[in-house]
Amino acid sequence: MDKIRIRGGRALSGEIAISGAKNAALPLMAAGLLTDDRLILTNVPRLHDIKTMRLLLSQHGITVEPVDAEGRMLSLGGTISNTRAPYDIVKEMRASILVLGPLMARAGEAQVSLPGGCDIGSRPIDLHLKGLEQMGAKFRLEGGYVHGQAPQGLKGATIVLPFASVGATENIILAATLAKGTTVLANAAQEPEITDLCDCLVAMGARIAGIGGGTVTIEGVATLHGATHAIVADRIETGTYACAAAITGGEVFLRHARLDHLGAVVRALTEIGVEVSPGEGGVRVRRLAGLRGVDIITEPYPGFPTDMQAQFMAVLSVADGASMVTETIFENRFQHVAELRRLGARINVHGTSAIVRGVGQLSGAQVLATDLRAGFCLILAGLAARGDTVIDGLHHLDRGYEALEQKLAACGADIERLSR
Repeated sequence: MDKIRIRGGRALSGEIAISGAKNAALPLMAAGLLTDDRLILTNVPRLHDIKTMRLLLSQHGITVEPVDAEGRMLSLGGTISNTRAPYDIVKEMRASILVLGPLMARAGEAQVSLPGGCDIGSRPIDLHLKGLEQMGAKFRLEGGYVHGQAPQGLKGATIVLPFASVGATENIILAATLAKGTTVLANAAQEPEITDLCDCLVAMGARIAGIGGGTVTIEGVATLHGATHAIVADRIETGTYACAAAITGGEVFLRHARLDHLGAVVRALTEIGVEVSPGEGGVRVRRLAGLRGVDIITEPYPGFPTDMQAQFMAVLSVADGASMVTETIFENRFQHVAELRRLGARINVHGTSAIVRGVGQLSGAQVLATDLRAGFCLILAGLAARGDTVIDGLHHLDRGYEALEQKLAACGADIERLSR
């Protein structure tokens, strides 16, 4: 497998183009199941997860074809011919569960493999199922698959999520667009990617009110039609490269970035001594002087995103003073701590919180990316470290960051991918 080698110590300077958001693209692709017409998506990121979703949709009879040479515009369309989402595809990506709602709405049945490692009693998939059950679906678990049926079709319902789950919000909204009657979804997640999904569904003929808020009302329609939709810029990629400027003491312009989507990340960056300002067509980020420690707590949007926790911890590892990072969204999301320690970081974990005591200098080492965001956390640490850092586990990074070596190298980073 490939590795990335970084020789740290260089301040980044230049421009990075932010790609379309992976977390918006995947539910938007699932929306292609809701109509026989063509759905055209533009600003599509070139990522492994996009390939996985293309393969999954083709399994259901939906053709996904590139319109342009670079594959940034995809055309989706076709009639559902198979309602089974097989394990060998679903195991690659948790977002595969997003085909469940559209399949139930269009075909009245679905057989979807449980995402790898998913415990249906305690992991978020139970919120997907309970919401769809309130709309008339019936589910049973057999052989590692969720078997769903709604022979009378789905019906509108009032659904109150006990937790503002992004995936459950998306699945319920997707299903409700074709349900009979009106669905009111309370305590809905409010991430910009959900707003993007709703905007696309409205362009397809859906009737949705309360977009972007905590209560979303969907009036079901008989059919949806095709549309053309541009995927929103990736706010997590934006925050990640902002952290790259911060940890290296540099200045970067993040083209296509949306400042209004960064929420608590901007406040945290400002507190540690980083200037984040709007520019024409993007966002400019520069470190003003030394970095200061700060306490952060992950929360649903517009709070500090769990998908930025690892990257921000890398920055805090070289900030003056002590910081506390508290993770409230996912258990077991401190796997990057052990790898950061290999680079010289001083971090102690106590339950759901980590105490980070900044050090003057990190030192290069060989480390392993244990998941997507943890992988870029190590990239950031390597950019600031003295000497060489070699990172294994690139398949995680390739799921969510497009052309990361090229983007960083264009801003002065000494980074290369090593093929075995």
